[in-house]
Amino acid sequence: MSTLAELLEVTDVGRDTWRGPASGPAGKRAYGGLLVAQSLAAAWRTVDDVKAPTALHLQFLRGGDAGQPTDYQVTRVYDGRTAASRRVDALQDGRLLTTATVSFSAALPGPEHGWRAAAPEDPATLPQTGPPGPAPSLPLDELDIRIVDDAVGTDGFVRRMWWRTTAELPADPRVHTLVAAYVTDVYLIDPALQVHGHSMRARSHRSGTTDSSMWFHRAVHADRWNLLESRSPAAARGRGVVTASLVDGDGVVAATLVQEGLIAEREPAPGP
Repeated sequence: MSTLAELLEVTDVGRDTWRGPASGPAGKRAYGGLLVAQSLAAAWRTVDDVKAPTALHLQFLRGGDAGQPTDYQVTRVYDGRTAASRRVDALQDGRLLTTATVSFSAALPGPEHGWRAAAPEDPATLPQTGPPGPAPSLPLDELDIRIVDDAVGTDGFVRRMWWRTTAELPADPRVHTLVAAYVTDVYLIDPALQVHGHSMRARSHRSGTTDSSMWFHRAVHADRWNLLESRSPAAARGRGVVTASLVDGDGVVAATLVQEGLIAEREPAPGP
């Protein structure tokens, strides 16, 4: 099993509590995408197979230690014939790191839309850029990330992040959805700074995710090219919002994301 798949495998430790493995290194801040994906994995383990996730909303409350495992306490809020709802609290040493709500539903017939025209570039021809910032806890040898930034046009700054896994993954569609939840937090708030000519890499501002939401529309194939296209519609009061679409290589919109993050100016160093 790949390192990435192992990170997303949560273990039942009793009483609707599931333990997610650490990503390391110890003492570093836990990667937010891991907390998102493991929260989803824990909630998913408590619903029947006919239901798949439709929405996830997660608040980041405290930073975690990347070197420690995390426990996920699942509350079964609702179970219906076609839908279910769960609350998930992530804890390390009794400290609440995140709290999330996850909705699940069986597939139902209805009208469909959400197809894109061909992408403006072929990801296979782009240079491998990796994440748009330092990412010590990600298994980068198992992820192929290629980024195109576009600041031209009336929409302002637009980031197109192409990604796929390079490690072999099981055919289980749950694993592919969890990988997508994991990858889509890779500096997703950065466009809110890029609009103003800043970046998370430069560390000129206090930055980090405070709230993350995903709506799942269709199956994801993590071992194929996927496009995460993001832009920031607004920022104020030291916080910015980024909206994004997760689109597969055929132009099918698989998920919609909205993320809020801290982008506050750093306080000046005290004088002598």
